[in-house]
Amino acid sequence: MRVGVLTGGGDCPGLNAVIRAVVRKGVSVHGFEFVGYRDGWKGPLEGLTMELGIEQCRGILPRGGTILGSSRTNPFTVDGGVEQIKDNLARDGVDALVAIGGEDTLGVATKLADLGVNVVGVPKTIDNDLSGTDYTFGFDTAVNIATEAIDRLHTTAESHHRVLVVEVMGRHAGWIALHSGLAGGANIVLIPEQPFDIDEVCALVEARFESQYSPIIVVSEGAVPKSGTEELTSGELDAFGHVRLGGIGDRLARQIEERTGKEARSVVLGHIQRGGTPTAFDRWLATRLGLQAADAVAEGDFGTMMALHGTTVTRIPLLEGTGELKLVSPEEYAEAQVFFG
Repeated sequence: MRVGVLTGGGDCPGLNAVIRAVVRKGVSVHGFEFVGYRDGWKGPLEGLTMELGIEQCRGILPRGGTILGSSRTNPFTVDGGVEQIKDNLARDGVDALVAIGGEDTLGVATKLADLGVNVVGVPKTIDNDLSGTDYTFGFDTAVNIATEAIDRLHTTAESHHRVLVVEVMGRHAGWIALHSGLAGGANIVLIPEQPFDIDEVCALVEARFESQYSPIIVVSEGAVPKSGTEELTSGELDAFGHVRLGGIGDRLARQIEERTGKEARSVVLGHIQRGGTPTAFDRWLATRLGLQAADAVAEGDFGTMMALHGTTVTRIPLLEGTGELKLVSPEEYAEAQVFFG
């Protein structure tokens, strides 16, 4: 059997670990041949391929990013895109496809599976917002990077008696902010699921200064004030209809300074969170998901997504894994609120 592999969407620590696991088990256990598709769905859409085998996977386990490249290409927005993909897969002699990606990449995989393409999915997102799996690889790395940054910022905040607002990734779900905020001892955590009141934020800031300590605020990029809107870096949409978020940290710092008279600065971690070497947990999880994906292809269990439930890697229908977002519940947010102020 000849199997194609692609990685789509934003890059993420652990992608190379998945590729390595799929190829190693596919070749050594199932006797597969592989072809790598470059730059997400753009690869099978435009016939962009690269050699992919055990030799190409040596030494990539600790590397961030993806050796296959990535993009946010959506073939369903291209005239005749689905037919082009089917034709290119047939031309390349590809019998099955392993798609590694998040909500958008696996959403395309779900539609293609319904149209007869033999595809299995491996979930990837640092936001940890896919409902079908307990954790996605890349999330642990992002949280660790954000937590380290918060740890370092505490000393600067204290030295200058300054408010520091740390903006982290999280378009619709506040998992990175919640976990890193709790782990880093933040005084306020703001997430998309819970619109915030700027007056309440300022009151918490004042209370923190009264205790002779300086506030650290962690805010998701998609957080919004009550009756407000998301902060956008531009009005442009990508192929999946997403706008570029950013700026809530700066806006929040300005308003806090204006309302409280306390000096406030914002720190945007941005793509630092998704770059570099994956943590041990993310390597472990990505490897196990890749091994299960190779088995799913061998068994012809197409239209499925690999998922972590507890400590067990299972398979679920692609639609079940991408049908809705996993959001922070009020109960989980309340745990963080204990430490506010």
